[in-house]
Amino acid sequence: MHSITLELLGKTDVRGCCNPSAAGVLFLLCLGFPPSMAACPPSCLCASDIISCSGCNLSVVPFDLPGYATRLDLSHNRLTALHVGWISQPLQRLVTLILSKNFIRSIDVNAFNVTPHLLHLDLSSNQLTVLNSSIFSGLKELKELLLFDNQIIQIDPGAFRDLCNLQRLYLSTNRLSVFPLVIYEEPEGPLNLTFLDLSYNRLTKVPVQSLLYLTRQRGIYLQENPLVCDCALLALLEYWMWKQYPPLLDFRGDYPCKKGAESGVRCKEHEMSDMPLETQIYQVEPGQWLRVPCPGLTLPAQEGLVVFWVTPTTVLNSSNSDLSARLAVLPNGTLEVREALTEDSGTYGCVIPRGHNYNPSHSLEVTVVVGNLSITSTSGSAHRNSAENFNTAFTTLASCVVSIILVLLYLYLTPCRCRDGRGGDSRGCGGRAITLCSDPRDVETTQQRTNGKKVVFLEPQTEDSDTGCTKIAAVNLSHVTSEGILKNGSRTVGQPLTDPTHMA
Repeated sequence: MHSITLELLGKTDVRGCCNPSAAGVLFLLCLGFPPSMAACPPSCLCASDIISCSGCNLSVVPFDLPGYATRLDLSHNRLTALHVGWISQPLQRLVTLILSKNFIRSIDVNAFNVTPHLLHLDLSSNQLTVLNSSIFSGLKELKELLLFDNQIIQIDPGAFRDLCNLQRLYLSTNRLSVFPLVIYEEPEGPLNLTFLDLSYNRLTKVPVQSLLYLTRQRGIYLQENPLVCDCALLALLEYWMWKQYPPLLDFRGDYPCKKGAESGVRCKEHEMSDMPLETQIYQVEPGQWLRVPCPGLTLPAQEGLVVFWVTPTTVLNSSNSDLSARLAVLPNGTLEVREALTEDSGTYGCVIPRGHNYNPSHSLEVTVVVGNLSITSTSGSAHRNSAENFNTAFTTLASCVVSIILVLLYLYLTPCRCRDGRGGDSRGCGGRAITLCSDPRDVETTQQRTNGKKVVFLEPQTEDSDTGCTKIAAVNLSHVTSEGILKNGSRTVGQPLTDPTHMA
């Protein structure tokens, strides 16, 4: 502070007087209130809330970083450790921290307490070897963690504690020889993890039973590991292929399996059905027992062959299944359900190495229904039934409307017809006659007049005295105008149609 004071005292204006702004800053310093400085650190680049100190050959983090930063890039430097207080002040707004391409070997517990709202942390391409317990404590909002291209050989229990919102974890290109199942066993760990990259490590075995359960809603990448291809792993890869599991499909050629003496186990032959398999439905009443055979397995599984069953709640296998449990896999590969409950309903998959008998078109799953099948399927078909009911009601309504329109057209727009005339007698229905659609026999009061217009149809017809149809005397249309024809009028019952008073 003494150097700052001397610097401020040395600032004078052109008249030799002390600068007022410098005097104000000096007054704050004397009172013990340091001013809030928001200057960009030397050798760094600042753009609004982004601070980049990449490639500056820094061995320590610059002092007094601006507190408004939301993104801090310290990559390509010479940092070797992250101790408590490695940043001079908490960065409450920081959401992205990049520390890649350094020489970081150790990280102290609570080192990230100064960045409590961090969402993305990049520690890739460093020299970390062990992830100690609580190394990432305080990062409860973190969603993405990059640890690839380090030298990690061990992950201690509790290393990912507090990372309850972590979704993506990159651990590829390290030296892990054991699958880090501890990641999913942390009570306060990353339970929402949906992406785990373990490619390019030193894994030779994986927990197949756990992976069958974990990969139902998660993506786990295992390509480019020296995996030993035993029967369990073969069954897992076939099941993933049938389920079109993206991590396997995207890197299908990067799963080398070593067979022979290294594997220690050889898959025994078992008879599989060559018939196309369709999804089968097994129904059982609550409280009853049910046995479900493995789809496509015509004979009981050979001794020593592991059969996995993926249930809606867990994964079982025939090698260590508790035969006294309510759900168990028998030695022959059959799934046994004791005292079935309604929540046992769902899809069950049988995972077994099928070898050359594997066919992607075959169904490896069955459906178990506990209770009434119609009641169980009600919820699944409710939307479909409502749509069908709507379509039926709409069709019925449309049909009624069309029928009413057709009736109205027939009553008011269809001309009266009489039988075809025969012969050349001009006194019959033929000839040019005026035919009114209204029935002349309709009773009207003597002085009542119609309010509607008379619709007149002129159609040439051939008159015939033998037709028997009502004859109307021909009228000379040269004296009748369209206005006269369509003019409103009325007549009394029995009055001839040819009365000039009604034809005018």
